[in-house]
Amino acid sequence: MNDAAFLTRTADTLAELPGVRGVALGGSRGSGTERPDSDWDFALYYRGTFDPGVLRDVGWPGEVSELGGWGGLFDGGAWLTIEGRRVDIHYRDLDTVEEQVAEAAAGRFHVEPLLFHLAGIPSYLLAAELAANRGLRGETPRAIPYPSALRRSAPARWLGTARHVLRYAAANSAPLGARTEVAGALATSAMQAGHAVLAARGEWVTNEKHLLERAGLRRVDDRLAELSAAHLREHEETESLRAVLARAESTYESAVRQAEEGTATD
Repeated sequence: MNDAAFLTRTADTLAELPGVRGVALGGSRGSGTERPDSDWDFALYYRGTFDPGVLRDVGWPGEVSELGGWGGLFDGGAWLTIEGRRVDIHYRDLDTVEEQVAEAAAGRFHVEPLLFHLAGIPSYLLAAELAANRGLRGETPRAIPYPSALRRSAPARWLGTARHVLRYAAANSAPLGARTEVAGALATSAMQAGHAVLAARGEWVTNEKHLLERAGLRRVDDRLAELSAAHLREHEETESLRAVLARAESTYESAVRQAEEGTATD
């Protein structure tokens, strides 16, 4: 089955499930930036309630979660193999999507933990998805431009969180020579700073893939190299680790400042 026939057949099957109000194609295939080996991401929209059992009953091999199985915002979904293709299906409650799009338009958001995401996910991810999604069947929400209110509120909040992570590590992990904790702080804060840079530019983020490259922060790898080379002698180690964290903070602040001024480059 070629890709066009696969897309039609899969969208039709999903749209016919009880409780489904709409189906969209997301991810790289929705935005037209896919590679030949890219997986297929489908958003399955419902309103109020949906029984994942009806998706499980289709018989596609893989894992189907219950509602809420992947957290609050991300709701749940399935990892499947369909016609030899890797397919991710995401449940999306239309009421929740509409609520969070309105919150984003007003510059308000919160962050929730999600598997595979170091910084967690912002609630405006549900609005970001719409910019990449391509409606296929039924009722699918319309995308909105990146809100000016969010460009004002999000960079400072993300950067502030990154600062706190680094400064906590400097005060508590560095004096113990706890390199694993310091490395974790560097990785987490880098993703938070990446979100700050992209928010300052008014660019949607749907996941952490290529976030550092997009934000021009891949050079944080140099800070990790410095961490590995930091002095091991007890009287120098604390200051060496603190210096690495301070350089990371300076890198983040410079990148966000450049983004706000419209001069940031990858």
